[in-house]
Amino acid sequence: MEIIIANKSHAGYAQYICDTIAESAKVRGTGIAKRTPEYVITKMENGNAVIALDGEKFAGFCYIEAWGHGKFVANSGLIVHPDFRGSGLARQIKEAIFKHSREKYPDAKVFGITTGPAVMKINSDLGYRPVTFSDLTDDPNFWKGCQTCRNYDILQRTEQKMCLCTGMLYDPAKEEKKKAAGAVKEEEKKMNPKAFTRLKSIKEHLFLKKDKKKDE
Repeated sequence: MEIIIANKSHAGYAQYICDTIAESAKVRGTGIAKRTPEYVITKMENGNAVIALDGEKFAGFCYIEAWGHGKFVANSGLIVHPDFRGSGLARQIKEAIFKHSREKYPDAKVFGITTGPAVMKINSDLGYRPVTFSDLTDDPNFWKGCQTCRNYDILQRTEQKMCLCTGMLYDPAKEEKKKAAGAVKEEEKKMNPKAFTRLKSIKEHLFLKKDKKKDE
């Protein structure tokens, strides 16, 4: 099994990918935005997708969408062929496309909307946090993609504020601050307790000595 960045040589899988996505949504009874083979091929040609292959057999797929002039990116269309489900492949694909997104759009906020608990768990492990739809891109072209979803009427009735999907967001700026704070704490933990106590004792001795001279 290999997970690689897709290119135009993988265009022959596009129709199969779209059919697998549609069939999966039908089986689960959930809403999902429809994709066309032409759209999927465009993602492959632009280097904005990853594909999982077992030899020449299609195993899984996911692609990147950029919104708001690259301020936001979404990892969409995650699908695993039925023959490979339950093997942890979805997580591997999600990790691969997330890594690719961070490398290609390092300053962008990465987001997604999903109804799947398994995807929510993977997103959470990657650093995504649940947010309101107002925290996501306001690019109208993104929300137009929801028009083919069976739940689109809910999105309309709520004026695009909520739906059955949960919005999740990875903010690189916030995550870097958390990592920096965490690194400081780790360094503090690594400090030799005896050395720290000794340093404290020396300081106390010096200050007490100064105070004693003042009293004299």
